[in-house]
Amino acid sequence: MTYCIFAAQFLPHMGGVERYVYNLSKKLIENGERVIVVTSHMDENLPYQENMEGIVVYRIPSIPAINERFPIPKNWKKVMNRLDKEKIDFIVVNARFYLLSILGLRYGKKRKIPQIVIEHGSGHLSVHHSVLDSIGGFYEHFHTAIVKRYCKDFYGVSEACNEWLDHFRIKGKGTIYNSISLEELEESKVLSPHYRKELKIDASSKVVIFTGRLLKEKGILQLVESIIQLKKDGYDVHLLIAGTGDLEEEIRKIKNENIHLLGYLSHEEVLCMLREGNIYCLPSDSEGFSSGVLEASACDCYIITTRRGGSKELISSPEYGMILEDNKQESVYNGLRYILDHPEEEKSAIGKAHKRVLNEFTWNITTRKLMNIAESMRK
Repeated sequence: MTYCIFAAQFLPHMGGVERYVYNLSKKLIENGERVIVVTSHMDENLPYQENMEGIVVYRIPSIPAINERFPIPKNWKKVMNRLDKEKIDFIVVNARFYLLSILGLRYGKKRKIPQIVIEHGSGHLSVHHSVLDSIGGFYEHFHTAIVKRYCKDFYGVSEACNEWLDHFRIKGKGTIYNSISLEELEESKVLSPHYRKELKIDASSKVVIFTGRLLKEKGILQLVESIIQLKKDGYDVHLLIAGTGDLEEEIRKIKNENIHLLGYLSHEEVLCMLREGNIYCLPSDSEGFSSGVLEASACDCYIITTRRGGSKELISSPEYGMILEDNKQESVYNGLRYILDHPEEEKSAIGKAHKRVLNEFTWNITTRKLMNIAESMRK
């Protein structure tokens, strides 16, 4: 079969949806399928069409909006005409919110191609401005009403995403979970651990890790303040931050020898860093199902995160890690302090979460589920 996957952004742009689409595409190809990814073109250094590790990529010229978080397609007819020559069997749209999603769904319905939408969110997009957020919420409902005209089959990357779909009176048909790549985990082992040595962190020190975009909704500032307070309270704990974003300069201005801002790291380096960590903390209030949480569990980190998104489906009870009720600075601090004071509980949870990730959240399992859905809808 030929799968056509629509995604507003794709590699080399980095993000959770981008990694999801890439890993799903690679695994489909390994299973003998053909994959086309249609995405946005906002970087003049990238080609409009290429073959990326067997994935056929078409990029539609687009206008970057909201700090490139919301691409606006233009001149899309050329790409759509090319798709007519590809003999597409199944369309997968990631995610519901984007204008490109409507273009993809309209294309599929017109040509009577089976199609689904995969939801990646668990809340409205926020720009941290009350008026603009209200306008954005109204627009999302309007946008979703159009999406519903073209597609009736919605799936979430977590059950939390399906709960969010209920907000739009959409009944999710199931989950196509975000997952981890066992192959990438194994390949990353060729990189020797080096972060503790380079940053002069003692082997006895506890290392807390954060990976992802440095945005307000990710709770990164609360995490930084918590580490600073823990140091003042006598705890030997360091924070490694891998990522870039709006708050990068603000964090960089914080002069503290226990806060290490590493900027952008390749995926292989992130996995290498996770292996040197003890705790992975993601105090986010906006998630679908964090790849970082899954990968950190596979790399033997204790997980501290919030109820937002699908992480609570992995950390379903305290025996697997810690779910915070909110991402206030006090909550983050108390969570970190508790587990630092209970190393045996930390060790037990790490082992159980690691085992659960490998048994339930791999791309082999997720891809097979998508293929079964595609085969059933084509009959």
